[in-house]
Amino acid sequence: MRFLGASGAAIVLLLLLFLRVTSCSPARTPAGPAQQAAPLGAVSAECLSSGWTKAAQANAGSLRTLAWAPFGRQETGWEIYVPLIQSEIRTDCAADSEGFAAALAGWQEARGLDADGVLSEPVFLAMKSALQGRREFVRFTSLGVCPDTPDLITAAKIEEGYGGKQVWLRPRALDAYRRMVAAARADVPEIAADPRNLTIFSGYRSPAADAARCQAEGNCDGIVRARCSAHRTGLAADIYVGQAPGFGPDSSADENRLFMTRTATYRWLLANASRFGFVNYPFEPWHWEWTGEAP
Repeated sequence: MRFLGASGAAIVLLLLLFLRVTSCSPARTPAGPAQQAAPLGAVSAECLSSGWTKAAQANAGSLRTLAWAPFGRQETGWEIYVPLIQSEIRTDCAADSEGFAAALAGWQEARGLDADGVLSEPVFLAMKSALQGRREFVRFTSLGVCPDTPDLITAAKIEEGYGGKQVWLRPRALDAYRRMVAAARADVPEIAADPRNLTIFSGYRSPAADAARCQAEGNCDGIVRARCSAHRTGLAADIYVGQAPGFGPDSSADENRLFMTRTATYRWLLANASRFGFVNYPFEPWHWEWTGEAP
């Protein structure tokens, strides 16, 4: 009996030790869709870069908190512009990584800026200036002239308009748009799977109709709607890249724009649209302009 008692005590002791160890271990849950994508703070080996830890920390701190107005409207954080910045500085590294800071420093150095690898409002404004300078429309209007209506515009196919809307572009711009869409759908099955992707919801707009609309809506502020719009040239197209639940495809709400910049369609355009002569207006993920001819 004493033997059995000692054995029983030993078993109880071992059981208690087992329970103590397992209760200290982290619980494991199956990886769902949200867990399969690397979170912002996950840093791959290629995005580790010695000497850029403080810059990476500064970027992480301002990513969702920076109070600024890079396009004349108050915003908080620069997360919306991360894919655009990554494309410009040629890195896939997350915004809070050392690799991103190092790539940004290289971009800064090439332009004679203080190469600290920290994204600040002045740094972004320098980048914005470079991006805007690629728009033929901006270069034209910087001379103080608003372009005239083109002599010839062409109707797009009904299926090329968002929701079957009839839209118009200049002939060569429309041809370039069609080649771009074909390439995107061939490259990315996700883009091809949704027939709305890359359809146009606004192309050519007459100056008179545009002026009347922005006057009626009271938003001729140069941000939401401009008095001299690129759409009057027949070279600008508002292209469907997605929309957040509860928002329209052209809503400039920050939540909607952030959603758009995370879509496969927008990211493909960032990487490839220039091959077809299209450039983006950075505030609007959906707005693209063809640069193959003067406004």
